[in-house]
Amino acid sequence: MADVSLIKELAYLTTPHIADGCLVSGNPIRIAPAGTKAVVAGMTCFGRARPIQHLGSIDIFLEAIEAMPPGEVLVVDNGGKLDEACIGDIIVLEAQAAGAAGFVVWGLHRDNRELTAAGFPVFSLGAVPTGPQRSAIRPDDVLTRATVGNVTVTSQDFVVADENGALFLAEDKLEEIVPAAMAYRDIEARQLKAMRTGTSYRQQVAFADYLTVRAQRPSYGFRQHLKEISAAGEV
Repeated sequence: MADVSLIKELAYLTTPHIADGCLVSGNPIRIAPAGTKAVVAGMTCFGRARPIQHLGSIDIFLEAIEAMPPGEVLVVDNGGKLDEACIGDIIVLEAQAAGAAGFVVWGLHRDNRELTAAGFPVFSLGAVPTGPQRSAIRPDDVLTRATVGNVTVTSQDFVVADENGALFLAEDKLEEIVPAAMAYRDIEARQLKAMRTGTSYRQQVAFADYLTVRAQRPSYGFRQHLKEISAAGEV
């Protein structure tokens, strides 16, 4: 079980900060496909994943909600289908009333006006008027695994979504990712503050020195340079 304090910190980190935290800590960056956007701009959500594979009927959502503790994000696998919506106002309002933190859908939603009015975090590939006209066979892992793009999501993952998109974090890696993301956030805040007061980013990262070293050592990369000056306390 992840430390509660680490989970709480997810509310104060943007997805870019977390993605950089993954990179710095050597963990894979597991993101929803580009185009996964909030119904209402500026919405955010985070929480433990509640995976659901959509089979063509809303009862699978009701079953998941029935078993869901408050604070979870419903991660819906509809195979990225662009010819049907898999959730609408009834399911979203039902989940909201049950204490869910939001939805991340690999697929489409409908009832856009009603979802906008509800103000509840829903991230999807967009809206379409029609619901499903199919019924799929129920697999054994229908409520334990969801695929979102090329990412497999289980209840051992946490979800963070904002205006940049959505990403998924393995619970057992939070102790590596979250502190790295917090450190990156704080460094970036200092850099931006310095830029606003007249110190360019190039100055802060000694970019001229980097160019000099790279001219002598073509294999010398900028990331290596940043690590070295960070270790020296210059960033």
